[in-house]
Amino acid sequence: MAKQKTRKTPAIETVNVGAAAVDIGSREHMAAVNPDVTDAPVRAFGTFTHDLHDLAVWFRSHGVTSVAMESKGVYWIPAYEILEQLASRSF
Repeated sequence: MAKQKTRKTPAIETVNVGAAAVDIGSREHMAAVNPDVTDAPVRAFGTFTHDLHDLAVWFRSHGVTSVAMESKGVYWIPAYEILEQLASRSF
């Protein structure tokens, strides 16, 4: 039997600690933030306006400065608009 080589997986370097991600769906949006800033880094949000405002506030409260979105339709547009509104406001 041949000896198997064990490889160490290289550590992933953090490039943008303020980055977040959203998987946009027709019924819910799944969002993720940096796991170093919270015990629950993944959360589901609804698709209504108040849900999108909650998403934006959740991002802001976790220090998010940029968001990557994945969407298969036009469902990203309201989320984008609300996130842009929050980004332009100062608290």
